Amino acid sequence: MKTLQQLLDSKKYKEVISVAPHRPVFDALVVMAEYKIGALVVLQGEKLVGIFSERDYAREVVLKGRSSKTTQISEVMTNKVLSAKPSDTVEQAMSIMSEKRIRHLPVVENDTVVGMLSIGDLVKETIDYQQRLIKQLESYIRG
Repeated sequence: MKTLQQLLDSKKYKEVISVAPHRPVFDALVVMAEYKIGALVVLQGEKLVGIFSERDYAREVVLKGRSSKTTQISEVMTNKVLSAKPSDTVEQAMSIMSEKRIRHLPVVENDTVVGMLSIGDLVKETIDYQQRLIKQLESYIRG
């Protein structure tokens, strides 16, 4: 099974798409819509300080009647962020995400965010891996 670095290398956008904690929620929503993604890492300079997701927006902004133009990311982001290493496997990341019920996982190396993967990225790779394995087994059986 592939490593997270291999998955990151195959993603459409190679750069880390992020937002600063002092920015308004509206700015994050614009970026998320532009890239068609469900979450952003929150970086203070180079340091990972949180994650902001559609779930945070729904629960902390919409349901609480806050304004996305005046509420800062730091007020509504998830502070306790789980992360993985580039050398971790898809299987290891899937296990973390399933166990902790999260949909996005930053990939961090030497305290620097090198990318982010979604549960969709991992599911797609798992299905592709299983299809490749089935083809190999069928080829082996046919001899």
